[in-house]
Amino acid sequence: MSGDRPIIVVGCPRSGTTMLQLMLHAHPRIAIPPETRFVLAAYQERRAFGDLRNPANRWTLARWIVDREQTRFADLGVDPDQVVAAIVAGAPTLGSALAEVFRLYAARFDRPRWGDKRPAYLQNLDMVLRLFPDAQIVNIVRDGRDCVASLKEMSWHRDDLYTTIAAWARAVDDARRAARRLGPGQWYQLRYEDLVAGPETELSRLCGFLGETYDPAMSEPGRVAEMAVPAHKTWHERTRGPVTTQRVQSWQQRLSPAEVALCETALGGRLRACGYELSGASRPGGGELLRYGWSAAPHRLAPAKRGLTRAAARLRPEPLAHRVPHARSPRA
Repeated sequence: MSGDRPIIVVGCPRSGTTMLQLMLHAHPRIAIPPETRFVLAAYQERRAFGDLRNPANRWTLARWIVDREQTRFADLGVDPDQVVAAIVAGAPTLGSALAEVFRLYAARFDRPRWGDKRPAYLQNLDMVLRLFPDAQIVNIVRDGRDCVASLKEMSWHRDDLYTTIAAWARAVDDARRAARRLGPGQWYQLRYEDLVAGPETELSRLCGFLGETYDPAMSEPGRVAEMAVPAHKTWHERTRGPVTTQRVQSWQQRLSPAEVALCETALGGRLRACGYELSGASRPGGGELLRYGWSAAPHRLAPAKRGLTRAAARLRPEPLAHRVPHARSPRA
């Protein structure tokens, strides 16, 4: 076993992260909860909680997690008083406090190993790894045209087409950088299309990376959807059924010819690098490409900003990490 290291699932939104969450949650040793909103927020607000060596400050942090609707703690089905007590009695780092929440969620199902899933973690891996430096990161990639088509249909999605396309490009670029930086001991990538076409094969390989034994229940994620996906998230309704290839290349029916043309022109190199063939759509007009360029510009600046953040962290080290006893050292 890999020392029960945290498992962090990432990917562009609508790439299959929830399906993968459920597949992992179906494993008898692993629990991956519904998406929460307290990990990144707690990191960003960490100085407001004060020195966590003080139990009173750990109590304040714990109440911040369990009492606020924005954290989505209620979706976990965990006793808030038990969480508060565990954080107050636990190790005095932010990562350890957050780990107590996930540990107690895993205990609900009598599982020794926990993880977390949120697409936004892919853009914020520096934060995640400062909290959980032993974590194993699993990234799922889906055809960018299908991601764009699916995002367009989401009631909660507010971005225009250009920003949506740019988001997939950024996810691919972020994944490339993470793979180079973290190496094969800490980073694993798989494709949605391969996973739905051959779940047993792909999940067996993933379990090898995680140091676990494949369990056939993982190929039937719909069986655990009711307990691991909140009912109000109706956009995840398909996760309650069997694994299917039905939505592979559904962009052919869901995107207009003009939308396909913009996707393939903007994302062509990345699509091919990820193993996706182009349809040969005609090139869009210059105005369309200019609007896409403006939308993608902030993404191109993101690596430099992250580099400055890492440099600042090295100059001002903080005791944030949750360490797993006897975990294998991640490859840097």
